[in-house]
Amino acid sequence: MNRDLTLHDVIVVGAALVCGAAGGVLLRVALRWLGERARSTRWSGDDIIVDTLRTLAPWASMAAGVAAAAAALPLTATVGHDVNQTLKAVLILVSTVTAARVVAGMVRSLALSRSGVAGTATIFVNITRIAVLAMGVLILLETLGVSIAPLLTALGVGGLAVALALQDTLANLFAGVHILASKTVQPGHYIRLSSGEEGYVVDINWRNTAVRQLSDNLVIIPNAKLGNTIMTNFHQPEQQMSVMVQARVGYGSDLDQVERVTIEVAGKVMSGVEGGVVDHETSVRFHTFGESGIDFSVFLRALEFSDQYLIKHEFMKELHRRFRAEGIEIPLPTRTLVLPDQDRLPLLDRSAI
Repeated sequence: MNRDLTLHDVIVVGAALVCGAAGGVLLRVALRWLGERARSTRWSGDDIIVDTLRTLAPWASMAAGVAAAAAALPLTATVGHDVNQTLKAVLILVSTVTAARVVAGMVRSLALSRSGVAGTATIFVNITRIAVLAMGVLILLETLGVSIAPLLTALGVGGLAVALALQDTLANLFAGVHILASKTVQPGHYIRLSSGEEGYVVDINWRNTAVRQLSDNLVIIPNAKLGNTIMTNFHQPEQQMSVMVQARVGYGSDLDQVERVTIEVAGKVMSGVEGGVVDHETSVRFHTFGESGIDFSVFLRALEFSDQYLIKHEFMKELHRRFRAEGIEIPLPTRTLVLPDQDRLPLLDRSAI
């Protein structure tokens, strides 16, 4: 466009820039209002979309104002082309970042809804974000006229060298994907490894799994090791678990009375202690004639792994109190000594002791 800049052009450019900035402010205010409404709904996806747009939409509005201003200026063909390409690049970048945040947020929300814990499997979130960003970069390069075919070829050739150099990292990555895809372990599960480590799974990322012990220490386990070890998952096939308590009564005890009292105590504890399964039918099983009494097992029920400790604590206290009140003996370890004929025992010289 070969003409001089006029006052009309300046006014139009200023109006376009002001409208772009004002549009950004209005969008931010409107999205803040929508965010308050979105938080009152049951679906978490609208919260993610509104929060993402509230950050990025004002920038898109300002870019639109700049585009309108550039269209009104008497720019040369070369400068106009460069400005248009720059604005296209900004629009693609804003759209890509918006899509990456929304999709990653949806994946995180889905993982949270399935695991029910604050920690999520960030490996899926990171893979999703990287995939969307990579697609956006490829679209940007294609829009700017950069051929992506040589780039893809170079990535294919260099991928082999990278794979050889990062064998351990890739092994952990694919092990983490396999663990999550097979649903053997999810964030929030309580696990115990054959090597002795145990705790709640906090997060599974691209390299390792974070496990929080009951002492609140964090154990970091490489995904490859987690996938190749023998593991007990206390949240599968169901989160509730049986709690077995061992006890002993004397040989002179009435076993029917022992069973009745124990079941009464168990029912009281199950209904009064947080984490107990109220409708569980407690079972008592006598199993061993021990050296000093009759051993039996009591099977209680806990909602999840960590609840068993308080249940055992309260059950043992209440059972001990009831046994004392009912006159049921909890025997101490005893030994019956069979001594030979006293005449055959050598006499000890007490003066030598």
